[in-house]
Amino acid sequence: MLIYSSIVERLVRKTFLAVQNHDYEYVLGGLSSRNLTHRFAGPNSLGGIRHDKEAMRRWFMRVGTVFPELEFNVTSVLVHGGPWNTTVFARWVATCTLENGESYVNPGIHVIKLRWGKAYDFDVYEDTFAVTGGLEKQAKSGIAEASAPQIVS
Repeated sequence: MLIYSSIVERLVRKTFLAVQNHDYEYVLGGLSSRNLTHRFAGPNSLGGIRHDKEAMRRWFMRVGTVFPELEFNVTSVLVHGGPWNTTVFARWVATCTLENGESYVNPGIHVIKLRWGKAYDFDVYEDTFAVTGGLEKQAKSGIAEASAPQIVS
């Protein structure tokens, strides 16, 4: 299982890098088409629950619009289980400079479920106050998507 865990860890780190580089098609390619659930907490334009790849595509595009220079420092990845039922815990710190010049720093964790190499269930736990505050500042700087309704499906 050590080899499998190493492969999954590399895949998770590469996926966070793909989000950072706005390569959302790469990320979407790793998602299951069945029973997909993505939960992002918070009463803001990034919050809500999505159940299909098209909603996920729109959500990732929004992330790239509202935080265009977002970077992830993945601090640890823990992989549990085999290919038929894998749980991944990925700790990270997201940072960027907002349009007003302020720093945005948000630590968080993803809990991801995979089955046969495809991710199908995501829970994202981060500082919802930091996300909402950052989005409010981005909206005041003229980024309309930062205050748009949630993308849910």
